[in-house]
Amino acid sequence: MGLTANLLAVDAGNSKTDVAVVAADGEVLATARGGAFRPPAVGVERAVDALGEAVTRAFAAAGVSSAEHVSACLANADLPVEEEQLAAALLARGWGAGVEVRNDTFAVLRAGVDEPLGVAVVCGAGVNCVGMRPDGRTARFPAIGRLSGDWGGGWGLAEEALWHAARAEDGRGRPSELARTLPAHFGLGSMYALIEALHLRHIEPVRRHELTPVLFATAAGGDPLARAVVDRQADEVVAMATVALTRLDLLAVQTPVLLGGSVLAARHPRLDDRIRELLADVAPKAVPRVVTARPVLGAVLLGLDRAGAAPEAHARAREHFTV
Repeated sequence: MGLTANLLAVDAGNSKTDVAVVAADGEVLATARGGAFRPPAVGVERAVDALGEAVTRAFAAAGVSSAEHVSACLANADLPVEEEQLAAALLARGWGAGVEVRNDTFAVLRAGVDEPLGVAVVCGAGVNCVGMRPDGRTARFPAIGRLSGDWGGGWGLAEEALWHAARAEDGRGRPSELARTLPAHFGLGSMYALIEALHLRHIEPVRRHELTPVLFATAAGGDPLARAVVDRQADEVVAMATVALTRLDLLAVQTPVLLGGSVLAARHPRLDDRIRELLADVAPKAVPRVVTARPVLGAVLLGLDRAGAAPEAHARAREHFTV
């Protein structure tokens, strides 16, 4: 098996990895799914090893041993220096003669637009925003948490809800139904009991993400504090999108603003409506919509963009992932 494909596309996230082997005409020869990609937790080499399992299966299914180019959109590639490190690690594996690494938010953006023009805000476990223009200009944020000025995302929303609920119960803060609904989710009768269970790991910390939907349900029920947290998330989404549009000189141009990630894809009415209302006020030319296409499609299209592929190739690839 010594044949070479045109493109290996990789979308690697904190929970799963998708890879696709693609021909020059946009035909998808094979796909495979792998596990989480978490360099900060396991190191670059072990993280790339995890990618290798899915890449090997996809190459075997396509009947090739390598690709001319690797288009990789990777979680945790938050800074240009991290993109360079990861690109070097992928290149060393020999999967492709050339490698381009981008943050995985670019995959969400490119999957949702017909040309490389627009802004995407992803609100999943964390929050991030990127923008691009056909001339190659991009806008991005470090997106590494509070250190870089970020607020929100599923994990951040759960933490904020817990903070308000604890203070509501002990009297330091305003009363809130969160003091009841958060512990009730775990079958507990008080915030004190929930704090103790989390602190002593009777409830594993990873399960805190389960509280984000509880926050939205409590907000939908009319609780003022829960509603204020949801509103702040909308404000943050719009702030990031507006800054990206401004940096790319797109504020006065009709431009797609893609909303992705589990929190935004859920289309919670209060969050979704407020985002659209705020955008209409501060960026009236923005065209918001939720991305439903798989992000690996974005990695494929970015690779085809780089190769100067014909529009028919882009359409063929898109059709594969949307049928």
